Amino acid sequence: MQGNAGRVIALVLLAGLVLSGCGREPKPTPDADERLILQPASVDDLPGWARDDPRTALAAFRRSCAPLLRGDQSRAMGPDGRFGTRADWAPACRTASAIDAGNADQVRRFFGDTFAVWRASDEKPDDDLFTGYFEPELAGSRVKSPAYPVTLYKRPPDLVDVDLGAFREALKGERIAGRVKDGKLVPYDDRAAIDGGALVAKADPLLFLADPIDAFFLHIQGSGLVVLPDGTRTRVGYDGANGHLYYAVGRWLIAEGEVPKEKMSLQAIRDWMTAHPDRRQELINRNPSYVFFRQLTGEGPVGAQGVALTAGRSLAIDRRHLPLGAPMWIDVAYPTDTGSELRRLMITQDTGGAIRGPVRADVFWGSGKPAEALAGPMAAKGRYWLLLPKGLDPRKDG
Repeated sequence: MQGNAGRVIALVLLAGLVLSGCGREPKPTPDADERLILQPASVDDLPGWARDDPRTALAAFRRSCAPLLRGDQSRAMGPDGRFGTRADWAPACRTASAIDAGNADQVRRFFGDTFAVWRASDEKPDDDLFTGYFEPELAGSRVKSPAYPVTLYKRPPDLVDVDLGAFREALKGERIAGRVKDGKLVPYDDRAAIDGGALVAKADPLLFLADPIDAFFLHIQGSGLVVLPDGTRTRVGYDGANGHLYYAVGRWLIAEGEVPKEKMSLQAIRDWMTAHPDRRQELINRNPSYVFFRQLTGEGPVGAQGVALTAGRSLAIDRRHLPLGAPMWIDVAYPTDTGSELRRLMITQDTGGAIRGPVRADVFWGSGKPAEALAGPMAAKGRYWLLLPKGLDPRKDG
């Protein structure tokens, strides 16, 4: 889920994980017609504020504070300086570490007293969208065999990531990836080439997976729990990508008339792949983006901010527009066991391949099948309010 790239198309194309997933870095420069609009509001404007139990949100925020309190405190929060510096956020982090994390009312007062509320919108409300993602569990082995034929590659030693902003101020924030050939940076192998064996002698395998369909969705999600033959679990996470643009295969299935757009979902893609094994690779190759993995230890999965994600409280956003580590109140027309709307405090801790736009986000639902059941069908309209330390004014016109 780091790093994470399909911009605005019909809602039905985005159902489930057709366009979501957090394995790739989005193009960091906003489109010319994208603009995040923030207007002052208050906690009284937040629907369901008093009914949410924010204790797990506090735990997530404390995790985000760890990197915010380290390093250069003059470093800007977010893409353009409008959200202050780390030093502006440090007092909120220090206060968060001192309050009683078990007292929901005290936690709620902390967020209400420490942060100012800003209503977020943009100039294209028709594309406002909230999807979901999860950490899959899949069968794998440390040894390749007929039962485990699919290679999960480590990052190749010749993969080069380039921060273009280091060369041109106008390109600040933009990144590309490739390999050096004859003294020139050239595009890296695409998915079709890699699945065809292009890396057999160039990159080391990390693990071997049982199911190519599971492997494909692991690339979309960016991290997962691999269950080994002896029953032990090992977590793998994103460790770079080949630099090719992410393409949502659900778009192709709809365009070809293979899946009706009103029935598009993660499960619909799985079902099509299962029913068409002779065409499965054709579909997979439609997405040239390819992700490399590393083994993770400790808590996880780890998001783009470098902290472990919290189920139901971590949010993937487009960091061309928003800072990582910020509290955000969401109001999404998505039914859960708590009601017909999803109304809760979230923390922006991740980015995603399809998370593009000022009002576009991906809810992390956790690991395994229960999380998949929540994430898979999620493609809902919604809105959000950004919480910023009091005293900050993020409006560019002041």
